[in-house]
Amino acid sequence: MDKIPFMKLSGAGNDFVIINNLAEIVDSTDTDFVQKLCQRRMSVGADGVLLVEKADDVDFRMRYFNADGGEVETCGNGARCISKFAYLNGIASEQMRFLTNAGIYESEIVGENVKVRMSDPTEIRLNVPLQLDDGMHAVGFANSGVPHVVFFVDDLKGTDVYHLGQQTRYHDNFKPDGTNANFIRIESPGLIDIRTYERGVEDETLACGTGSIASAIIAATLGKVEPPVSVKTASGVVLNIHFEVENGAATNVYLEGDARVIYVGELTADAWNY
Repeated sequence: MDKIPFMKLSGAGNDFVIINNLAEIVDSTDTDFVQKLCQRRMSVGADGVLLVEKADDVDFRMRYFNADGGEVETCGNGARCISKFAYLNGIASEQMRFLTNAGIYESEIVGENVKVRMSDPTEIRLNVPLQLDDGMHAVGFANSGVPHVVFFVDDLKGTDVYHLGQQTRYHDNFKPDGTNANFIRIESPGLIDIRTYERGVEDETLACGTGSIASAIIAATLGKVEPPVSVKTASGVVLNIHFEVENGAATNVYLEGDARVIYVGELTADAWNY
């Protein structure tokens, strides 16, 4: 590989290197390649890498790799960004279907935004006791494509997201794969503020689409908010979560928000050879 065309897109502050891999120009088993591309100041820098690949009966397959090189089931902000990428590159039309490791998603270009129908969350649990170093917490849990723990906090700004998130991510309760951790404050019946610690990135990120979904649904199931729910991320960008809740189950889940093209270019070997 001498040069690899790519785009960098950002969704609510999550940034991704996206590559058209329909011709299999990238070895998707090369975790070192992903790690190198995602390292800030040494390479492009990103929260993850998205690959567009071939799939039957849909427009394409989405592969998502975290900055640590590990492939995970899905990514909500990544789903919007890859949809925008596919549309801009003529891979799909304004309405598309694509395969993820969490199932088939449908998405639509809506002006500058992208609206994605996500898979319905599973394993919803409320008021789960969780012992951390600072004491016992009652948390929510939902798998919205990937696992998420949800904390309700009064002082979101003062919350130690890194250390509490790290303890939660590696907690015995969520082994072996670990979990993401979200800290939310209810601002009104239709608005929550959120901060998220993401596994794979192993730090707080500016936004997490699946975390926003899990948080909105947990809060709605507890009667604290009503859909649709606007989620203000750490980047300041607001994501809109559309869904229905009945008998403790959430269905018809949509994630709507921005998908901004940051730049278009070519990766040279210096981006991954160091």
